Amino acid sequence: MSTDPTHPAHPAHPEHHFRFHLPHLHLGSAFGDDWLALKAEAFARFFGTPVFLCAQTFVVAAWITLNAMGVVKFDLYPFILLNLAFSLQSAYAAPLILLAQTRQADRDKAHAVADAQHREALAAAAAQRQILAAEQTSQLLVLVEQNTRLTELAKQLSHRIEALTLELHGKLCRGPEAR
Repeated sequence: MSTDPTHPAHPAHPEHHFRFHLPHLHLGSAFGDDWLALKAEAFARFFGTPVFLCAQTFVVAAWITLNAMGVVKFDLYPFILLNLAFSLQSAYAAPLILLAQTRQADRDKAHAVADAQHREALAAAAAQRQILAAEQTSQLLVLVEQNTRLTELAKQLSHRIEALTLELHGKLCRGPEAR
């Protein structure tokens, strides 16, 4: 990224596409941007992936199958230990998911504000272009009117020159006796 604010790639440049997001860069997340918050959010996002759901389904199916068939006997039929594992998972998953949703909501809000500022800037620029177009149109109308007057004056002068030329030609071509 360029450090020169006049360079088009610099975020502060007037034409950079993220220039409306700059005022929100100082905002920290409600839960911070430290290692723990980032990892917790990544973990919470992992809970909704197909990989996690398939892996959990496989572990639960293997747990129930091995204990029901008697291959292992550490958690027999009402599967109390499995229920405890699910409760523990839920106790950690719910706050992590809420944390991820809150962080995403903060990001969405900052982007929405930046987008609103961008739309306002676009509307202001469009209004300025309309005003400029109206001014230029009125200037063009004045110029067209002046051009029309000049054309009419040139036409009148051309007729006057033609008349004077014919008069002069008539006096010069009559000969010395008619003078």
